[in-house]
Amino acid sequence: MTPKVLARKCCNLALDKKAEDVIIIDLRKLNAPTDYFVVCSALSDRQVKAIADNVVEGLKKEGNRPWHIEGRTARKWVLIDYVDVVVHVFNVETRAFYSLETLWGDAPVEEVKPKKRRVRRS
Repeated sequence: MTPKVLARKCCNLALDKKAEDVIIIDLRKLNAPTDYFVVCSALSDRQVKAIADNVVEGLKKEGNRPWHIEGRTARKWVLIDYVDVVVHVFNVETRAFYSLETLWGDAPVEEVKPKKRRVRRS
C-alpha cells in the first residue's frame, strides 16, 4: 500500500467516527520526517479516543500496525505513527493552540470530506 493510499484510509477511518476538518498535508517535497500528515479534530476527549482507536483497529485488520502511538491517556492530541504517514487526532482547542497546519505552511494541503451516502427510495 502506498503512503498516499494509507493516508486516505486513515482519513476515511477518522471520518467514520465523525472527525472534523480532516486534511492531508503532503510533506514529500519538504525536509520532513514523514511523507504525509493526516490531521483531524474531535469535539470531545472521548471522540479523540474513538477516532484514534478506529484508525488503529481499522488498519490493523489490513495488517498495518503503527510504529508508535502517543497521547492516548491525555486524549487531547493522539499521534499515530505509521512511518510514512503520521496521524494527528486533536481536540478542537489543542489543534487551534498548536496550529500544526501553519508550521508546515509550504506544504500542499488536501481537505477530505465524508463520502455522501445514497438514500434509497422505495
